[in-house]
Parts: sequence; structure tokens; C-alpha cells
Amino acid sequence: MTDRLGRTAPPTERSTPTARWRALLVLFALPGVALASWVSRTPAIRDALEASTAQMGLVLFGLSIGSMSGILSSTPLVRRWGTRTVIAISITLMVTGLAVLGTASTLGIQAGAFTGLLLFGLGMGSSEIAINIEGADVERLAGRPLMPLLHGTFSAGTVVGSLLGLAFAHAEVAVLWHLLGVAAAGAGTVALAIPAIPGGFGRERSSRRGGIGPAARRQLQLWAQPRIALLGCVVLGMALAEGAANDWLPLLMVDGHGVDPATGSLLFALFAASMTTGRFTGSWLVTRFGRAQVVRASAVCAGIGLVLVIVAEHHALAVAGVVLWGLGAALGFPLAISAAGDGDGDTTARVSAVATAGYIAFLVGPPLLGFLGERFGLQHAMLAVLALVACAAVTAPAVRAPGDSRR
Repeated sequence: MTDRLGRTAPPTERSTPTARWRALLVLFALPGVALASWVSRTPAIRDALEASTAQMGLVLFGLSIGSMSGILSSTPLVRRWGTRTVIAISITLMVTGLAVLGTASTLGIQAGAFTGLLLFGLGMGSSEIAINIEGADVERLAGRPLMPLLHGTFSAGTVVGSLLGLAFAHAEVAVLWHLLGVAAAGAGTVALAIPAIPGGFGRERSSRRGGIGPAARRQLQLWAQPRIALLGCVVLGMALAEGAANDWLPLLMVDGHGVDPATGSLLFALFAASMTTGRFTGSWLVTRFGRAQVVRASAVCAGIGLVLVIVAEHHALAVAGVVLWGLGAALGFPLAISAAGDGDGDTTARVSAVATAGYIAFLVGPPLLGFLGERFGLQHAMLAVLALVACAAVTAPAVRAPGDSRR
């Protein structure tokens, strides 16, 4: 089966639409479990590494380098090998990085932790682009909003991972055994799920596919289109709101609000649960109110939550801020991906371009917040996130679906 762009997706016995959908639910959830597993243990990892806030920022920079490499290489790799191969290799790298991070943390080796996050980021960045390309195609074929639900499984995965982290931290289980267990479970899960992904989907037979350089130039040309640029603004702000919480919320609550590490992990679980709730209700909200109104309301909600977490002196208000932050950050990213998939033409390139902006913010922004946090404090560093969330609220009309007059 070949589409108008020369991409092939030969059917396989296990690649039925239902099996593909179920596999995508698993493949979206797995990175969430893996990410939350180590994020929920960041206080313990920081202590084991004896790292300052700035040094943790440098360790997290390994995640940034790996993520950017994975993000930029994913689209040309998908065009050459197809989504299934890219997803399989990428998630293998991701779980390997998790195991290296656990080992390095136990040994107190900051360079090893950097390397583990480098591998983790390389695998996560590449796999997330590929599974979003898959998800956008499934949504297009279904003719109804499915991306919020798929991203909801990622958030559900973060809930599972954060609760595991909380339980292991409370039981004083070593970070090494925690992360090695998650890595082993992840490797087994992807081995079971990957055969249901069509073997050739996304592969392009034409000579136009080129390498990373030509692919990057084509994405830059896409950014010259006003709608893609506006979608990039939406996804930058909303993905940074999510990524900042994923990397820094436990430490923000421990250092800024004086809670203990176990409570910090619990509050991260609350954030993840709030995001999951927002995403699982997203399809209904979009059908009822339209994409643009939902994204604008989401940005306002996230902004209010951030303000409460930054300025509140009472724990109850800060906890309310965590909930609002999670609810508000839930839908901006998946709805921008849905908007990128609208219309004819090379949807793979459009989805990849917008997803790239999101993952730049999601994975690269938080380490930069670490440097701001060292200089001004983590609470004040979150003002940068608040500013980009405000930009997302202003540019929300860009996500409106064709033919939808609701603003």
C-alpha cells in the first residue's frame, strides 16, 4: 500500500487497525512511565551525586543533547526505515539510558548520569516524534480527535511511574534497583507491542528523503508558513509548562515550599494525575467547544496554577496551583499536533516540525531553567514558563480546525 508521497505501509498479519491502536496506547504510555520513574527520584539522585542545582542542570543537559539529536534525526530516519524500526531502536536506547542513569547515580558519577540521560534523551526524542507521526495518521483515518487520548496514556504512564517512585522512595529501595526494574519491564513491553505497528509506514522511496541536513532544511522552510509558526508558539509554551514540572516540580516543592522528598514525589504524582484527567476529557471538550477555545482556556488555567506555585506561602494554595498547572498543561501539545495533521500534503513533515518545537521545549527548556534557578531560585525561574504560556494563550486560534468558526 503506497500513499501519494511514495510512503509504503504494507499490511502485516498483526498490524490490524485495532492492534495498531492498542500498540500505540502502550507505546505512548511507556515513555511516561520511564520519565516519571527517574524524575520522581531526582531528590535521591541529586543527593547521591552530591550535585548543586547548577550541577544538576549540567547533568540534565545530557538529556537536552540526546533529545535534540533524537528529535532532529527522527524524521529522516522514519523516511528511510519507517516508524516501526525507529520506535523499536529508540525505545531500546531509552531503557538502556535508564539503566545507566541508575548505575551512575549509585556510584556517584555525575558524568555517568549525564551519559545515561544522553542515551535516554536520544531514545525518547526519536521515539516520540515517530509515535506522534503514527498517532496523527491513526487520528486522520478515524476522523475524530484521538491525540488527547493518546497523550493521556503518556500522562497515565507518568502517574504510574511517579507512584512507583513514591512507593520505592518510601520503602527506601535503592535508585539502582528501581530504574533497572523499570528498564527491564520496558524492554519486554516494547518487544510485545512493536509487531502491531505497520512495517513500512512513513518510509519514503523517493530520492527526496535525503539525510538529516536536507530534512532540517525542509523543516525550516515549513516554519516560514505563518500557521506552522503560530502552532510552534502554542506548543513551545504548553510543552515547556509540562516539561518544567516533569523535571523540576519535586525539587521546586522541596526547596521552595519546604516539603519532604516523599511529599514532593506525591505532588508530582498529583500533577501527573491532573494532566491525565485533562487529556482523557480532551476529546469531549474539543467536540463541545473547539480546539482554539480549549487551548486558550488551558493556557489560562496553567498560568493561574504557575502563579500560585510561585507566590503562594500556604501549602494548600501551592497544592491547588499544582492541580491547575497539570490540568492546564494537558491539552496544548496534543491539540497542536492534531492541527498540524490537518489538510493534504506532507502531513509527516508538518507533524514532525510542530512536534520538534514541542520536544525542544519539553526536554531542552527544563535544564535551562536549572541555570536560572541557580541564579534567581527555582520559583522565580518559573516566571519564564509563565511568559511562554501567556504567548500560547494569545496564539491559540492557530489550532482551529478547518471549517470551525469557533474562536
